[in-house]
Parts: sequence; C-alpha cells; structure tokens
Amino acid sequence: MTGRGEGFTGRAALGIAAEPGPDGTPGSPFIHTTFREPETMQQPGTFTIHARDGFARRASLATAHGVVQTPMFMPVGTVGSVKAVCPADLRAAGAQMILGNTYHLYLRPGDELVARRGGLHRFMGWDGPILTDSGGFQVFSLSDLRRLGEDGVEFRSHLDGSRHLFTPEKVVSIQRNLGSDVMMVLDECPPGGSNRDYAAESLALTERWAARCRAAYPAGTGDQMLFGIVQGGIFEDLREESLAGLARIGFEGYALGGLSVGEAKADMYRIMAHMGPKLPDDRPRYLMGVGTPMDILTGIECGIDMFDCVMPTRNARNGTLFTSFGKVNIKRSEFREDDRPLDPACSCYTCRTFSRAYLRHLFAAKEILSLRLNSIHNLHYFLDLAARARAAIEAGTFAEYKASVAAAYPDDRP
Repeated sequence: MTGRGEGFTGRAALGIAAEPGPDGTPGSPFIHTTFREPETMQQPGTFTIHARDGFARRASLATAHGVVQTPMFMPVGTVGSVKAVCPADLRAAGAQMILGNTYHLYLRPGDELVARRGGLHRFMGWDGPILTDSGGFQVFSLSDLRRLGEDGVEFRSHLDGSRHLFTPEKVVSIQRNLGSDVMMVLDECPPGGSNRDYAAESLALTERWAARCRAAYPAGTGDQMLFGIVQGGIFEDLREESLAGLARIGFEGYALGGLSVGEAKADMYRIMAHMGPKLPDDRPRYLMGVGTPMDILTGIECGIDMFDCVMPTRNARNGTLFTSFGKVNIKRSEFREDDRPLDPACSCYTCRTFSRAYLRHLFAAKEILSLRLNSIHNLHYFLDLAARARAAIEAGTFAEYKASVAAAYPDDRP
C-alpha cells in the first residue's frame, strides 16, 4: 500500500506521460526538459480532517503542488536530493512530499541560483510538494557559531569558513527563492540537556523571531505556507507558553521542534503526548526530525500529521534495513546464501527483484547499487508505514496496527 493512490494530485493528474519504473514496468510520471506548474483544486493551506481514531487524524493538506494525505512521512533531500535515489524512485516508493534544507541550499548552490533555475522543484526535477526547514538546527549543530542575538545568528560556513548572518527575514527570503510549499520560521533549537532557564530564554527568542518571519511573509501573501515551531525543551509548561505565543501570531501549521536532540526518549514521548493534542486542531501538525517506526506511530497516536527523518536513507547506507519483522543487518554472514527476498511482505522494487544474498554481496563489495537498492527499500517501508496508519485510522483499528508494528520492534520504545 502506498499513499500515492489516495488522492495525491500532481503531474499524473495533468495527463503527462509516465516513465517506466526502476524494473521497466509502467511507473510514475517523470520530468524531461519541460516543466508545467501543477494545479490543485483546493486553495493551498486547506487542511481537511477525514477521520479520527482517538487523537490520531486522517487528513489531507492542499499545497500549490498537489494535495497530500496525512499522516505522512517526508523523505529528507537535504541538498536538493534524497541520497542515492532519484525522483522516479521516490514516486515508486509512494513519496508525496519531500524536505529540503535552507542552510545547505543557501550555502551551495545558493538560493538565488536556484531561483534563476525556476525554483527548487524545477531544479531537482520533483513536481510534488516540498517543505524546507529554516536551517536553524544546522546553524547550531554544524557551524562555528559566532554570535547569537536579537537580530539573528551569525555563523561560519562548514564548507569554507565564510561568515554569514541568518535573520528571520533572511531565512524567509531564502525559502521564497527556493519556492518551497511549506516554509519554517527561524528558531533556536536548544540541546536536549538544556536547563529550564535556557529553554525559557530560547523559546522567547524563537517567538520574537517567529513574529518577524510572519511580518516578512504575511498570511495570504502567496501560495507558500509558513509554519511556526514550538520550543521549550522537556518542560511542559514552557512548551504550552511557546504554543500560546505562536498561536497569537498565527501560522498555517505548527511544528514540535527541539526533540530527538539528546533528551531521554521517555521525555520526548512525554512532550509528544502532552503537546500533540494541544496543537491547533484545524492546522497540520509536524514533528521535526523524529523518525524510528515506533516514534512515528507514537506521534500519530498523539495527533501528529507530518514526519521527517534521515533514518531510512542513513541506515540503508550502513546496511541496516527495516522490515515487517524488524531490523535486518544485511552485512551478516547468515545472508550469504539466502535466496529469499529481503521482506516477503514488501512490494518495493528491491524486494520484488533481488535476494538477500545479492544485497549482502553488493554491500560487501561496496557497490553503489547497494546504496540505491537499500534506500529504495527503507524509504518504501517508512512511506508504507504511514500509508497503513492512514488506512488503520479510517478503519478505527490504529491501536491494533501500532501494536503489530511494536511486536516487530520491541526495542524501539522508551
């Protein structure tokens, strides 16, 4: 099951010819040298809830590049590509929306260059929706931080040491140039072990920056959406304070940031459970950068709609694969003469076509094809995880579905 058949509106709806899939079978539409802007029947930002099961929501979100179905997982394409796969692979795996990174794309190749190429969709050959994060997390985690103040954050590039200043207005301008469907406000992401005083100062600064982002891109300006980011560390009252401030400003969606950054998983789950249902019910809810299978299903259980994480592709490159019966380390010698598919229950190209023995051989030989086939499978698993969650919510069986996945991943919990 994939989310693509549930109402995603994109190039296929425009009657543009499809490319064959990776195995030569009729595949998803692909771009050659021309690019027509896709259309949507709904106003971008329209969020519709179709079913509920407890706090879990089955909904849809209209964007300028199509309507996506939630809950959904977004593959991460940090620098304008999802590592080791192409847009045709993403479509075949069931991807609806992908994520790009403002920090990385600003530094290389540059947001103005991307704008001159017609925007990020055209530049990377992806006609579906794109979300760009603000780059705040990367500024604080990758760069040599020079100055944090009311104006913004000054930093040195991790590429060449050059100095740059990210202000709220600058971050919005970069994302306008990229042309993403969803933009994120500039926020300060405190480390997981931050004390209460630091978390309080950080959320206050994030709120002031969020107000400036909103002023730089007032509601109703264009087809791009702007999401606010709730901070506050592991302190429930500070999280509520942050949300209240953002709600006063008003955004098209709301994200929980500052989780999975070093805090205990029990604290992360506690904040998810406390804040998920409190986020505005009529807007999409996004949990940033959190992504084991059980993290995602727990987030859905708490009322979250959107997820992203590098885990599927990063683990694929390291030989760790997600299956219906748990994790598989394809490097293990036990697979050397195993002719079975990786996961007999999986319909991805990798599982339909190749054996465990071949996948192990490719990884041991350090073949580039190993990265692609492993990534195709892991992405399909995560995208299908969300698609099955959508079906379970509609059927009123989400708790049973979550329990079935938990049985395969007994260690993936607090």
